[in-house]
Amino acid sequence: MFLNASGCLDALTAPDVARSLDAFVTKTITPEPRGGNPPVRIAETEAGMLNSIGLANPGRERFLAEFLPRLRALGVPLWVSVGGFSAGEYAETCARLDEVDAIELNLSCPNVDDAAETATEIVAACREATRLPLYAKLSPSTWDLAEQARAVEAAGADGLSLVNTLRGLALDERTLRPRLATGTGGYSGPALKPVALAAVYACARAVDLPIVGMGGVRSGLDALELLAAGASAVALGTVLFADPEAPARIRGELAAELAERHLSDAASARCLAHSDRPGDSKLGNRMQEIAANS
Repeated sequence: MFLNASGCLDALTAPDVARSLDAFVTKTITPEPRGGNPPVRIAETEAGMLNSIGLANPGRERFLAEFLPRLRALGVPLWVSVGGFSAGEYAETCARLDEVDAIELNLSCPNVDDAAETATEIVAACREATRLPLYAKLSPSTWDLAEQARAVEAAGADGLSLVNTLRGLALDERTLRPRLATGTGGYSGPALKPVALAAVYACARAVDLPIVGMGGVRSGLDALELLAAGASAVALGTVLFADPEAPARIRGELAAELAERHLSDAASARCLAHSDRPGDSKLGNRMQEIAANS
């Protein structure tokens, strides 16, 4: 199962790319409209990209009235990324959503202030507000990510999205000043893959929740490694900016990688990196159950 990482694809301007995915994830929606951070907001680096978009979005009311109907019309399973600055704001948006396949709770954006409540409190509030599947998107900067995974599972999360970007800084080589207007930004791209693999691996050992793995995926082998670490699905992020054909290409490459290893399908690769948790486990089954019931 392939998705896009939130904010890395505009389905309304690139509908064919969105339809090449198994589900489309929206940009993060907040209760009030946000213009985002001032430019410069994107900077390329040697092994990735920094962004400081700042959750720019039309706000909840306009999204529900104008954008959500248009996204539904694409005929692609739809996940809505939800953000806010308090548990109540997250929950209010979740309560307003229906006829979508899942909600991804953006609990870890490095470019805006966090909500005062913990991730666990936010998940618990959203769980009370909706019966839709909830995926908690966690930060790789959390010291004990496995423990946080256990906490959000106990609070009612149905799955995890791993990982969000890391905070990074790029300097202009001439002025030695930050290249982004905000100074630091969220770092994504190839260099993030080992971090994503470590996060998925740790959380797959800690909980039996389905995991959407993301971070540095450029090839079928990258996707296979995330599956082997414990992911149930893979999201494509930075690669989509340079290669809109990436979903179809990577899907084909993954099939070839599986065949080369005599693996029947992606589910059979799941958790192969865990010597004591081989193959198709409850992780994959939970993902399939959520998809079937959505």
